[in-house]
Amino acid sequence: MNRISGFNFLRQGKVRDVYAVDNNRHLLIIASDRISAFDHVLPSIIPDKGKILTHLSNFWFAKTKHFIANHIVDTEPFFVNWKDDHLWHRDQLKRRTVLVKKAAPLPIEAIVRGYLAGSGWKEYHQTGCVCGIALPKGLVEADRLPDPVFTPSTKAEAGAHDENISFEQAADIAGREIMQKVRDVSLKLYKFAADYARERGIIIADTKFEFGLCNGELILIDELFTPDSSRFWPADTYRPGTSPPSFDKQFVRDYLEKIRWNKQPPVPHLPDEIVSRTAEKYKEALKRLSVN
Repeated sequence: MNRISGFNFLRQGKVRDVYAVDNNRHLLIIASDRISAFDHVLPSIIPDKGKILTHLSNFWFAKTKHFIANHIVDTEPFFVNWKDDHLWHRDQLKRRTVLVKKAAPLPIEAIVRGYLAGSGWKEYHQTGCVCGIALPKGLVEADRLPDPVFTPSTKAEAGAHDENISFEQAADIAGREIMQKVRDVSLKLYKFAADYARERGIIIADTKFEFGLCNGELILIDELFTPDSSRFWPADTYRPGTSPPSFDKQFVRDYLEKIRWNKQPPVPHLPDEIVSRTAEKYKEALKRLSVN
């Protein structure tokens, strides 16, 4: 994606490009069609992925603002706030751009797990715990947990891996009072969205939240309940004891595991079939959630 002239480019994330606007009082966030896996950005793109992520995030931010404030200021900033000399960006950025409050991100990721999958399943299989939380014996992969659990992780530097940590470790990093608020609201958000999605044929197995501080207030930032930040399973084919098919980028991870990529550069290209099927999974998630 080409950079936008006239704005202060700040950084390029794995998926999003970020610009400072309004004398650095706000940020312009643009969701690209890039896809990442195992902490690497792949050279392949997934058509319309950025638009789907933006659409879903905007939907969930609006639907959950009674739980906690979020960073959204304007979901169509290029129609409302831009000068005439920026209108040529309209087609490039339409439906993938938001104007947000500038916040200081917390140095941890907030993860809620309702089912036993991914790194949580691997840790449980070895220790019987997830992030220091003891779970019942005898659970199998993809089992629904008795209650959702809050399992924070570190934010790794580029090229490194996030590390699951206990609540106590997270409190040492970000502060106990803040982490208690983060834990409480994360569990409320997960239950709300999981119930909503289940009625529409999707199980949200787990999800990741990003929080920040804006003028001393804790707010939601980044993205919310998307196929990039959540593990979506089709409810009609869900069976404990196996790794369920997904509506998220787990499909890409599974392909990379199958070809035995060592998770080091060079990063492989995705075959056209994998790109096409991944795009369909993102579109199906949007369709099932009935987001207008």
